[in-house]
Amino acid sequence: MADVAISTDGLTRVFGTQVALSALSIEVPRGEVLALLGPNGAGKTTTVRLLNAVLAPDAGSMRVLGIDPLVDPDELRRHTGVLTEHAGLDDRLTATENLLAVARIRGMDTAVARRRIGELLERFGMSARADQRVAGASTGQRKRIALARSLLHDPEVLFLDEPTSGLDPAAIRDVVAMIDSLAAEQGRTVILCTHFLGEADELADRMAMLHHGHLEAFGRPAELAAQLWNGIPATLEVGGIDLPAAADLVLSIRGVLDVTLDGASLALSIVDREVLARAVSELVRAGADVFAARPETHTLSDVYFEVERRRADDGTTAMGSAVNAGAADAGTASGMRPISPAPPPPPPPPAPRSPETQAQP
Repeated sequence: MADVAISTDGLTRVFGTQVALSALSIEVPRGEVLALLGPNGAGKTTTVRLLNAVLAPDAGSMRVLGIDPLVDPDELRRHTGVLTEHAGLDDRLTATENLLAVARIRGMDTAVARRRIGELLERFGMSARADQRVAGASTGQRKRIALARSLLHDPEVLFLDEPTSGLDPAAIRDVVAMIDSLAAEQGRTVILCTHFLGEADELADRMAMLHHGHLEAFGRPAELAAQLWNGIPATLEVGGIDLPAAADLVLSIRGVLDVTLDGASLALSIVDREVLARAVSELVRAGADVFAARPETHTLSDVYFEVERRRADDGTTAMGSAVNAGAADAGTASGMRPISPAPPPPPPPPAPRSPETQAQP
């Protein structure tokens, strides 16, 4: 477990009669970015609140850096940082004062905290507003201050809920680069809740798709794509040869699974990239001109929408149409298989905490 940052086993949370999260079981290695995806109401925020001890589960267990959030929440928060979708800053205070207040709560040395605050505000382009009241700040400026707050104590695990919403393109670029640096260069683990699939595609090592509290898919996007599609796509732009004849020639090559005409190009499905090289050689040998040969990859976005499409087409719940290529290296089952239906959740506790409770850094 030393290399596992987050693990959950059968994690379940119920609000009244509504199942917000059903039997979630995942493992996230240290130093990776996990994109937690799904529509509104999928269970993403509930998952983050559970992992930060803001909510207690109705069933199952969880560990963050080996810590049980319910047993030692204070120790947990020494090692984790949280950015909620809404900044939650005190408008009466300046940016520096907002961060100093959190530093005091965390027991940080004042001199160390001031130095760290200055570095972070400069990093996010907020030095000029360091001593101005937050009341006059824009949405993007407030988000930058909140990001600085979540990083103030240099956490090992960072929970980011829509970290780039409200930011301008330049700020989005900076935040994406920062997240990538935290994981790739500094070994931090990042849980990224976002609706921006392109952003997730650029950053995520793994993805977890939730729908109405059920895990639909979990794993590396490439592994999930291999389970969803038979072969990888490729394109050949050719000339100097009858296109249907070129298609027949290419289809006869070992490792070519399918060929279709796409305008003046051939759209292929192949078992691996080496097959494309053989296709080019055969076409050239037949006298064709090959203007381009492009192997392609299925993106995280492709995987997301394909899983959603199959669920919608099958008319089933996530449990009946799930893909789980969670990879053996993360300790989860690999291969395409339905997730076992979750057991009926136990009745909620006598006085459950409100789902509107906000996670605080």
